[in-house]
Amino acid sequence: MSGHDAELELFRSGVNCAALLESMASGWTLDPKESTRRALKYRRGAGEILIVNHNGRGWWDPLSAAKGDVFDLVQHLDPSLNFGQVRQVLRRFVGVAPRLPAVVREKQGREANRPLHERWNRRPRLRPGSPAWSYLAEARGLPDRVLAAAVNQDAIREGYYGSAWFAHRDGATVSHIEVRGPGFKGALTGGHKTLFRFGRIGEGCRRLAVTEAPIDALSLAAIEGICADTLYAATGGGMGPGTLVAIEVALAGLAAFSDALLISAADANPAGDRYAARHAELAAAAGVAFERLAPTCGIDWNDVIKQGRRV
Repeated sequence: MSGHDAELELFRSGVNCAALLESMASGWTLDPKESTRRALKYRRGAGEILIVNHNGRGWWDPLSAAKGDVFDLVQHLDPSLNFGQVRQVLRRFVGVAPRLPAVVREKQGREANRPLHERWNRRPRLRPGSPAWSYLAEARGLPDRVLAAAVNQDAIREGYYGSAWFAHRDGATVSHIEVRGPGFKGALTGGHKTLFRFGRIGEGCRRLAVTEAPIDALSLAAIEGICADTLYAATGGGMGPGTLVAIEVALAGLAAFSDALLISAADANPAGDRYAARHAELAAAAGVAFERLAPTCGIDWNDVIKQGRRV
């Protein structure tokens, strides 16, 4: 049994999904213009697409729910194979590298080396019916009104493969880009976190609502009907130096108003409670009132949206 386990681990670590796709099934070709360092886009015929990610260890179909590792890919390409036959196929591909064209390698290098604000400006804005709009509206349940307002504030842009890009800004400059999509959750490299911001920015702001993820900030805004006096912000998870400074600056602006309020809308779990405790400390230091607002169903505010509930 241990020998079998060792071979399975060898397949998972030593077989590249892209190499397997190129050699096992005919007709699949790489789309260099739509491929990135983290996601290689392969096409076959009209409407057939597969994305290879996780450095060749995973794959997914953006047009269906199909996804998985090298074992799943072999059976996706040839459903007639049983597990023993899949193992025989994979033995031929251990250590085989994909035929990645030089133009793709050069494109990936150029794109990764561009400043974040340039990469942001090169991406299109969301529009009704676009892949990212559809993902946020259908899979995440965000209302069109909220998405349109976020587009007007240039808070979201269209990413690759149906993903959405969410901007953190240091002043007017994009300092960090979070990425969420049907098959990816992460961030672009080369930046530093501050805050994702949506809603009232500057004069007229009396409430600061801090969530963990940008989608949760938009979800809370939707639940509240986009309060005119509220800045909905997201930290992107943990709070680094840049995030703490951004919250402190926002609180300093609120401190002049007697009705100012910091709302910690972090997730309803132990980690969210720890973030809330830190938010309370920041509010106390700034002399701003504090409130903990946790989702009443699910873990985060997008869970609330998807279940059709209100606060």
